[in-house]
Amino acid sequence: MLDLSVRIGQVELQNPVMPASGAFSTEYASVIDINRLGALVAKTVSRNFRAGNPPPRAAEVEGGMINSIGLPTKGLQYFLDAQLPDYKQYSPPLVASISAEDADDFQAMARDINVPGVDVIEINISCPTRKPGGGNFALHAEHAHDIVTRVRAETDKPIWAKLSPNAGEIVDVAMAAEDAGADALTVANTILAMKINVNTFRPALGNKIGGMSGPAVKPIVLRMVYQISKAVSVPIIGCGGISNAEDVIEYMLAGASAVEIGYVNFRNPTAMISIINGLEDWCNKRGIRRIADLTGAVRDGDMETDTYVAAAQGF
Repeated sequence: MLDLSVRIGQVELQNPVMPASGAFSTEYASVIDINRLGALVAKTVSRNFRAGNPPPRAAEVEGGMINSIGLPTKGLQYFLDAQLPDYKQYSPPLVASISAEDADDFQAMARDINVPGVDVIEINISCPTRKPGGGNFALHAEHAHDIVTRVRAETDKPIWAKLSPNAGEIVDVAMAAEDAGADALTVANTILAMKINVNTFRPALGNKIGGMSGPAVKPIVLRMVYQISKAVSVPIIGCGGISNAEDVIEYMLAGASAVEIGYVNFRNPTAMISIINGLEDWCNKRGIRRIADLTGAVRDGDMETDTYVAAAQGF
């Protein structure tokens, strides 16, 4: 009997597949059975209403898309009054994603969202499309450590820290978040990117620069998951460019315990269910009975990891 369940710290998921924040709402119930998902991840919310960034907010590129949505939200109180009850109609654990302008507000947000019905708090310290000084604390280890420490002081709920692929040393940031009390790490947010319209000579996005997601980023984020898994002991949730079951398996082999799926949901709203079905088929064909056993199971023990030594060995 195949066991697709995985554990992220103290939280058990019936399978490793969940949506990425901002790529899901309960409206998906019209096309998929939401109760089959491993968890539900709500769109990032900040304390007050945010209109988001100026349009155009998305641009298609080879291998994915660039978005500069800018975290629009109706605010924390609307989330608590309207969205939280809506999400709790469904059985999977609810991951509430929060963002803030400064460290004090992050701490206060964690306290105010520490309510029944919220199973996990994912702290979005890595949005690449907010204005400078607002929200992207995952670029530096000391800033990430400060935010996670403050959030940890306000809640006993599991904390997932969503990291930035734009950090110079993401492994250092990951270690800092773990040291500060994060129960898991989401790796990673979108990669800073740009597109210019060659007919108008103008940037394709109203905010000029946005965050790239889609299949083209998967090898980059996969490498980050692999490197971080060697340096931390908390679970990792892989996020970036997942389109099919094999992508999920690859992330798990690299060290992830679960995944968050974003871009492909816009192309195919039924993709997450197809991926769960694909995981069942993949495991059954190979006689794998427990998918959690795949986490970190990449066979690389006989391979040199030092670039210069490996190059000297040749093929």
